Amino acid sequence: MTPMELLPWLPAYLLLGCLGGFAAGLLGIGGGMLYVPLLAWLFELQGFASASLIHMALGTSLTTIVFTSISSMRSHHARGNVDWAIVGGIAPGIVCGGVVGGLLAARLATAALAVIFTVFVSYSALQMLLNAKPKPGRQLPGALGLFGVGTVISTLSQLVGAGGGFLSVPFMTWCNVGMHRAVGTSAAIGLPIALTGAASFFFSGSHAAGLPPGSLGFIYLPALVSLLVPSVLMAPAGARLASRLPVDSLKRVFALFLFLLAAKMLYSALRGFH
Repeated sequence: MTPMELLPWLPAYLLLGCLGGFAAGLLGIGGGMLYVPLLAWLFELQGFASASLIHMALGTSLTTIVFTSISSMRSHHARGNVDWAIVGGIAPGIVCGGVVGGLLAARLATAALAVIFTVFVSYSALQMLLNAKPKPGRQLPGALGLFGVGTVISTLSQLVGAGGGFLSVPFMTWCNVGMHRAVGTSAAIGLPIALTGAASFFFSGSHAAGLPPGSLGFIYLPALVSLLVPSVLMAPAGARLASRLPVDSLKRVFALFLFLLAAKMLYSALRGFH
């Protein structure tokens, strides 16, 4: 795709970046749940090969999270809300799961990835819709337990193109970590998840056939660059509004929107993105 062919799609990417950044700041969610189905839809409209649509959406989403998680992590660290002991304990599992999940995602068919995405996004949306908060139940596990938890969280995150907060925050609050500290620590955990995922999608897609110009493996650079600037600019605006708006009600509306997006992507994948 030449620059002139890309130009008509630029406003859509910029709008998606604004929406993702604003929602992340307002609702405290990762961009992957929003980016993956909408990127897959935009890639479909641009005529990308159907066999790699969701792989491209996952890889591009995870690479975007690399940059946004750095900003989020620094902000939470400045407020003292990152527990670096947890990050250090869970990081080896995160790296292991990132490699496993990225390689697994590259080998799964588009329809299989769509089913996995729909299941986990629907779960996250249901939690949001019900405003469910896990009750504290126990203490954090030891080194081996944290390794296992990190591996599971990271593997699933690669399959849905997310930073892992949809699993890591509930896990930590269940283990009696305070909510603010859980959210801040999850932001730090999201960086190695995104880094290993982006690397896996880059290498696994480096020899894939039929990828559009501007691709680095399963990462579509024009979309990545277009998403980054507006998402970083809009996240603080969403955060500022969070204290003035009924966020719990907005989360319920957003959850319904996520259900629709997931259902649309599943429907398109099962019918071959035609």
